[in-house]
Amino acid sequence: MEKNLLTEIKTGDLTLKNRIVMAPMTRSRAPQTLATDLMAKYYAQRASAGLLITEGTQISEQGIGYPWTPGINTPEHAKAWKVVTDAVHAAGGKIFAQLWHVGRMSHSVFHNGELPVAPSAVAAPGVQFTHKGMLELETPRAINIDEIPGIVNDYAKAALLAIEAGFDGVEIHGANGYLVDQFINSNSNKREDAYGGSVENRGRFALEVVDAVVKAVGAHRTAIRLSPGGVTSGMLDENPFESYGYVIKQLAKHNLAYLHLMEPLAPIDGLAQYQIFKQGVAKTFRPFYPGTIVINGGYDREKGNAAVASGDADMVSFGKLFIANPDLPERFAAIAPLNELLGQETFYGGGEHGYTSYPTLAEAEAGR
Repeated sequence: MEKNLLTEIKTGDLTLKNRIVMAPMTRSRAPQTLATDLMAKYYAQRASAGLLITEGTQISEQGIGYPWTPGINTPEHAKAWKVVTDAVHAAGGKIFAQLWHVGRMSHSVFHNGELPVAPSAVAAPGVQFTHKGMLELETPRAINIDEIPGIVNDYAKAALLAIEAGFDGVEIHGANGYLVDQFINSNSNKREDAYGGSVENRGRFALEVVDAVVKAVGAHRTAIRLSPGGVTSGMLDENPFESYGYVIKQLAKHNLAYLHLMEPLAPIDGLAQYQIFKQGVAKTFRPFYPGTIVINGGYDREKGNAAVASGDADMVSFGKLFIANPDLPERFAAIAPLNELLGQETFYGGGEHGYTSYPTLAEAEAGR
């Protein structure tokens, strides 16, 4: 039988009912950095996905970069998240926590006036949303080499807390210009020590984080997300195929739960070194990675089915479609109309409106 989005898949030690994944999406509804009952409702509504991945969840106070984002770095955080995981499991779902350190994509207002940290003292372009409004991104402080083991350990400790909180596994956020990505990318990593320069050195931090998390919770509960074609937040690698290809080849040595790859979200026309990704990021790196690949970025039902049928990817993650359609798998199965997104002002912060207020197909039909 030909594989499609609705066929079952085994990955890690999990059997997932379909290949439809809810992508991690920051929603900024954790005012005290603690998961809430409203968040439990939001994720449980979407438990028909084969797998849910939480919004970015900071591994330490140093890792915070946005208002009202949740953490997974204290027992109190784990206790709050347990309400979410219990709700998802009661609804028949599986859920991974995304482990997040934003690195230079933070601001001193989050850190009592201390500068954010990064591989190198290189600022990302643009502004940052903070409790005090939009502020210019600052030049970060370069991480001292003797600080790195502690940050790596923060990922491992967060992973253990996530399992304590009832998560089925964890996804390391290595994409979108955040800390792990900043180490890999030649444009943000100008170090001259063991963590900079060559592709092996720039990939070292990412692989040490993976090793530490695998040691803490097992490879079957560990995943990582990468954005090799990402050119936002100052990411502009000299040779992204080589830089990210090296990391992916090393990851293939682990039997991870999955590798989550992203298509370019910003235009790459005119960037010669990124043209290889026009064929599709999963297709590009499939020869390097025989394990489970999740692909994300601009997919719909038809494109997702094609990616799975071709074997380029094993699962497909959906972001905005899942915001507006809590029952996305059911709608795909019925080839039913999809809800329209409400305004972007509902994406970050706020309450139920634009969060848990979207109707299922059954609810919409009952209301007619």
